[in-house]
Amino acid sequence: MADNNLPYFIMGIGVGAALGILFAPKPGEETREDIQRRADEGREYTRRKAAELREQAGGIIDHGREIVDSQREQLNSALEAGRKAYQDVSSGESGDDSAAQAATTT
Repeated sequence: MADNNLPYFIMGIGVGAALGILFAPKPGEETREDIQRRADEGREYTRRKAAELREQAGGIIDHGREIVDSQREQLNSALEAGRKAYQDVSSGESGDDSAAQAATTT
């Protein structure tokens, strides 16, 4: 039975060798050029994406600063309004206390 499979084995080797030659990779120099070209493309893509991310980050940081400044202004306005209200109430109470004391003493 082993003798009957020998021609198929030899034919398989021939077909495999033919397919290997047909689908063989490019020569070494050409392969190195392709690798270099793809590495350059990858490097350029990385640079381009890094620049885009820097621009986006700058925009986000600027927007964040605007929000912080706006919140700071609102907080300062609220604090100032609170101080004024406290001063108005404090000055009004001391005046009312004087009037109340004057009314009870007379």
